[in-house]
Amino acid sequence: MVRRQTLALSVLCLAVFMVAVDGTVVSVAVPSIAEQLHPGYNQVLWIGDIYSFVLAGLLITMGNVGDRVGRKRLLLISSLAFGAASAAAALAPTAGLLIVLRALQGLAGAGLMPSTMALLRTVFTEDRQRMRAVGIWSAAGAAGAAMGPTVAGVLLEHFYWGSVLLVNLPVVLLIVAVGWWALPEARSEARHPVDPLSVAYSTAGILGVVFGITELAHSGPRFWPGYLALVVGAALLWVFLRRQRLLPAPLLDVQLFSQRRFGAAIVSQLVIVFANIGALFFLPIFLRQVGDFSPLQSGLATLPESIVGLITASTTARLIGRWGHHRTLVVGLAVGGIGLLLLGVAIPLSYAAMVIPLMLLGFSFGSVVTVGSDLVLTSASADRVGAATGISETSFELGTALGIAITGSVVSVLYMVFSDGAASFGESADPRAFTLSLAGNCMLGGLLLTAVAVAVGRALSESSSAPA
Repeated sequence: MVRRQTLALSVLCLAVFMVAVDGTVVSVAVPSIAEQLHPGYNQVLWIGDIYSFVLAGLLITMGNVGDRVGRKRLLLISSLAFGAASAAAALAPTAGLLIVLRALQGLAGAGLMPSTMALLRTVFTEDRQRMRAVGIWSAAGAAGAAMGPTVAGVLLEHFYWGSVLLVNLPVVLLIVAVGWWALPEARSEARHPVDPLSVAYSTAGILGVVFGITELAHSGPRFWPGYLALVVGAALLWVFLRRQRLLPAPLLDVQLFSQRRFGAAIVSQLVIVFANIGALFFLPIFLRQVGDFSPLQSGLATLPESIVGLITASTTARLIGRWGHHRTLVVGLAVGGIGLLLLGVAIPLSYAAMVIPLMLLGFSFGSVVTVGSDLVLTSASADRVGAATGISETSFELGTALGIAITGSVVSVLYMVFSDGAASFGESADPRAFTLSLAGNCMLGGLLLTAVAVAVGRALSESSSAPA
């Protein structure tokens, strides 16, 4: 029994690691992709964005699908689809086709993510076992997100850019082969149909809002389709939320947000991922273009954060036992704010000066994601766990997507300021302007995390002191 649980946890961790790696692995490959496919600046951002956009838009839907068809079945089918999309994307002859295939990867990833977390509850029924399993699972996700650039750097040092996607194929085969035997099947006893209108409203709404923000920032305030997409997307999300209140079996249980612990966990996860990914997406590009790093060196540059994040996530259960959920969450956010501020100071100096800030970011990322996941699981009742985990994973992926999109906008605007009006940066980027724009972006992220740490601390303190 113990051996089967260990293998099951290994499969679930491997799946979440693979999906997380693919959220960041492309950033290091951007210069190589640019050399062969010649994408425009906006296409570069969409190559990184579309995967997480689609994944975020469909996580809640696919979580409900898993409840109905079986979470193990959905995980295995989605794994095979993920592998097929990865292989096709690695052979894409144009930037446009690569964007489409990255979207299909996101669709398959949306089937994988909710199943992994839901199956943790099925495999580990004891509270202590489940908390430890959640910590290890969170560590795998944190390591995957942080180690994407490292994995890409190692592969690009010896192979062409498509290798960062082809590496998924042996992983998929291992997940399917071991998961078929080790994972138990689990599905909801209530067989409510999936509401197609809710699926359409949520997916189109998220994509519309993010597209609007991205295009307005890149194309300027006169780009009227950006405003239209923003308004239509926001309206669709409003209709979606209204519809959820009326459905007997909603895709998104909005009542969960009435619990401050749950709301604080979701906001904290979204913001920590947003700030972390936003700061690190351009770092490998900066090190290659300004620091003259090789692909391998630029990938290994984030290793300090990866190692600390992995250790922190796997040991956060001890911090929770000593400090409690609330204090651990606030400390994690505050340390992340300090780390980003210090990283902004260190970027103009040298890579050696960045190591300590990167380690602080690793601690912050690992602790906040793990505490947030456990708060979500303990805040939701048994009949709401599926919806709760879907919301949690949606916040994670939406934070990744928005981090890339909005950071690209901020860095672009700052670059124009520091380069006296240059529209964008590429292979001939002004080193001084690129350095200052990236440093400024990190400092803005640090201020954001510090403000959220204060707000979350106050909200949780008020919740704890409120009469029952």
